[in-house]
Amino acid sequence: MATLPLDTEQAAAAFDAFRISCPSLIRRVDTAGLTTGTDWQPACADAARSPRGDAPAFFRRWFEAVQVGDGRAFATGYYIPEIAGSRAPRSGYVPIYARPTDLIEVDLGAFSPTWTGKKIRGRVQGQALVPYFDRTAIEEGALTGRARILGYAADPVELFFLQVQGSGFVRLDEGGELRIGYDSQNGRDYTGIGALMKSRGLLGPGQSSMQGIVAWLHAHPDEGRAIMRENKSYVFFRELSGAPLGALGLPVSGGATVAADPKFVPLGAPVFLSMDRTDANGIWIAQDTGGAIKGSNRFDTFWGAGEEARAIAGGMSARGTAFVLLPRGSYDRWRAAQAATGQVSGGSTPRR
Repeated sequence: MATLPLDTEQAAAAFDAFRISCPSLIRRVDTAGLTTGTDWQPACADAARSPRGDAPAFFRRWFEAVQVGDGRAFATGYYIPEIAGSRAPRSGYVPIYARPTDLIEVDLGAFSPTWTGKKIRGRVQGQALVPYFDRTAIEEGALTGRARILGYAADPVELFFLQVQGSGFVRLDEGGELRIGYDSQNGRDYTGIGALMKSRGLLGPGQSSMQGIVAWLHAHPDEGRAIMRENKSYVFFRELSGAPLGALGLPVSGGATVAADPKFVPLGAPVFLSMDRTDANGIWIAQDTGGAIKGSNRFDTFWGAGEEARAIAGGMSARGTAFVLLPRGSYDRWRAAQAATGQVSGGSTPRR
């Protein structure tokens, strides 16, 4: 940990985010299995009384760096988009749906400990639980009478990417804005259309950023609609007030929050990224998750709202090394417990 280069201002932003996460860290069950709530208590107690300017020393004082698996990381970016829309239906506008009343979420861990942490979503048809409607069915009207409409988006492409981001602002034609955030998802697997389009040769040099993808979809509306529908995942929203919230139900911070896979990274934990893009480097706090953020070293950096955030997030594609920062002593305790039960193995096992 002492050798990791820490920028004072970036570390201070992460320190602020860490303090916000502390209550959750202490009481939340770590699905990654690496820490307990008591592991975080000393650092959180110190964070409450330490000055913001002491952030680099704080992280060095309380944490040790471990790598999950080989530590080879891939990071993208997300932001809070702003799109045009209306409260009332208009020609060419598409609905923004709240969570359907018949969407059911099943915690499989309640049925067997071997399924702990796994969930499925679907709907009841007769006496069977079946997959929920996919993107195509929803866009063709399957939710009529099943889901409340929060508003209408002027551009289906922009709504698609707002779903990918998980929250955003709808600038209303009538004046004012509608703030929406993630509520649930239809349970279908997420498919990244950028990789799909690139594999098919649809994107030329310099077009693989989000901005390039959006431009192609606008230029090819029929083909674009079909490609977007290959991502069967569909996000449902709720109306928000106050600060944007992440998966912990806590405010997220541009330049400090990162989305991670909670199967490998404790939600609320600091993560250090050393990447081939300098703006992605430094300490981030794992305060969020994402449908496409799967695996031990997959991260999604959050940049806030506005055009600058859109430009950075849309072009973010960074590779390098990731370190999860764990409270000192927790790794040795975890390692000893794993050895005692014979569970230590390769793959995604953390290592110093």
